[in-house]
Amino acid sequence: MAIEPIDTAFTSIENSSLVDRVEASLVALLLQQKLKVGDSIPKEIELAEKLGVSRTVVREALLRLRLMGLIESKKKKGAVITSPDLFGNLSKSMNPHILSPETLREIFEIRLVLEIGMADFLFHRITKEDIAELRQIVASEPPVTQYHLFNVQHEIAFHGKLYDITGNNTLHKFQNMLLPVFDYVHHSGLLKKQPLLKVFVSHKELVDILENGTPEEFRNGMRNHLENHFARLFEA
Repeated sequence: MAIEPIDTAFTSIENSSLVDRVEASLVALLLQQKLKVGDSIPKEIELAEKLGVSRTVVREALLRLRLMGLIESKKKKGAVITSPDLFGNLSKSMNPHILSPETLREIFEIRLVLEIGMADFLFHRITKEDIAELRQIVASEPPVTQYHLFNVQHEIAFHGKLYDITGNNTLHKFQNMLLPVFDYVHHSGLLKKQPLLKVFVSHKELVDILENGTPEEFRNGMRNHLENHFARLFEA
């Protein structure tokens, strides 16, 4: 009686391994044929014959590609190549309650790196209208104090506008995913809590730099703005 589930387990592993190989072969085949977004892919039976496997295996591999957003079904065209939403699947797993402490900490670090690194894009693309909007956002914020470190709503409004100014939609989408995790880590106890915060560059001062300064000054200003977060990482 004990042998049957073992055989079943081995069969499952073999099938899974075969589908994995076919999935990789399909991607390689589509690349080899230089198919572009909107192009139809070969029929299941053609793929099965070319790869030397059953249509069932091909169908399961194609389902994986659909779930990844690499292909989709179109009327009268069958399955076609599509441009995947890079963060579609990632956003579903970007839940701070199911991520490990190490991953949460690393995501916290990613956001800090991105915000310091966006300076040149901001200065290249910012407009007077953007400056005016940033000043409106800052005007609605409470006064900065030594006890104020992070408020997710203020961060979303101000830093979200910065990401918007970069003109990089992918970066903006990524930021929308990072901020809730950033807020969770901030309140989770994963980082050291400082009894008294250091003086840092405020949002208002960052806007002043954007209006009258240089990318290098903004990088330094943003680094100073985030100083207390860096201190909590390095001293934790």
